[in-house]
Amino acid sequence: MLNRSPQNPILVEVRRGGIVEAVHRGAIVAVEPDGKVIAALGNIDFITSTRSAIKPIQAIPFITSGAADRFNITQAELAVVCASHSGEAFHTKTVAALLERAGLRESDLRCGAHPPYHEATAKQLERDGLPFTQLHNNCSGKHTGMLATCVHRQLPTENYPAKEHPVQRDIISIFTRLAGLAENLPTAVDGCSAPTFGVPLNALALAFARLVEASTDRDRVAETGSGSQFQAEHLTPQLAEAARRVTYAIAARRIVAAMTAHPEMVGGTARFDTDLMGAANRKLICKVGAEAVHVVGVLPCAKYPCGLGIAIKIDDGAYRGLNPAVVETLAQLGVLDDSEQAELAQYHQPVIKNVRGLEVGEIRAVFDLR
Repeated sequence: MLNRSPQNPILVEVRRGGIVEAVHRGAIVAVEPDGKVIAALGNIDFITSTRSAIKPIQAIPFITSGAADRFNITQAELAVVCASHSGEAFHTKTVAALLERAGLRESDLRCGAHPPYHEATAKQLERDGLPFTQLHNNCSGKHTGMLATCVHRQLPTENYPAKEHPVQRDIISIFTRLAGLAENLPTAVDGCSAPTFGVPLNALALAFARLVEASTDRDRVAETGSGSQFQAEHLTPQLAEAARRVTYAIAARRIVAAMTAHPEMVGGTARFDTDLMGAANRKLICKVGAEAVHVVGVLPCAKYPCGLGIAIKIDDGAYRGLNPAVVETLAQLGVLDDSEQAELAQYHQPVIKNVRGLEVGEIRAVFDLR
């Protein structure tokens, strides 16, 4: 599928002294849950691969099916189901515990094995002569949630990542509802073997706007509700849709609560998503995806009473251009105050040092959303 579009604007410059050595182009969009665009730069209809950015949405059927309740999932475990974690010991132990409670083993995962993102953990495994396993895969939490849903629903586990599998069909149905899209999405295979989808950038932002809006919908969410699956076959279509909205709202609330309470599970030590959610102090959830796509859900607040979804894509897939763009976007939209921006300075305005440790340059966002 070709994705031709007019050239996007420069969002970030890499400077050495007064010399601009490189630039990163991309697109930014901020959307309210009703689809109103609050701010935009570049081609916001640009077809973007969702990659890991939609993991919080992929976790919804784990809750609505009743699997999360059956296996007594904790907030930390739910956060790791939404994660691209670093493979640190507290991540792998959490995933392993959830697998065990569901009667599963590491070998049941179909995400593949890669070294931990956390360098110290990877080096320690090497010193100890231990192999890295699928537990260290940054997507192992997501896959464990999918597998546990299969166990609970008595579905086959062998090929659960296939797009035709009932668990994946549920994810597609929920995601397209939130994103305002038809279910016949362009689909490819992600690095972890689960499906990834090609969607307009503004639809990705809309999905997160609706996710955070639903998480605070007290008219729909009963305080004692769990979000377990309802029995729609005995309801009229209107009542079935109302019941579905309630379960989605309860699931959204639990996901947002888990991610904001345990940002260390969503990324890890010195990871941007973890540090951004920590600095923002429960104002938002966020999730990075491969090839420099990033999505933020700003929880309803005085400035944005219904919440806000933000999606950013760096054209060349460079993460060094992504983090400054995300922090600058949140600053310009009034989501982060000065002290929160200062706490994120290493991501907002990274310093370039040479081999002697001298500061010789910087990476700066150069766009104006206002």
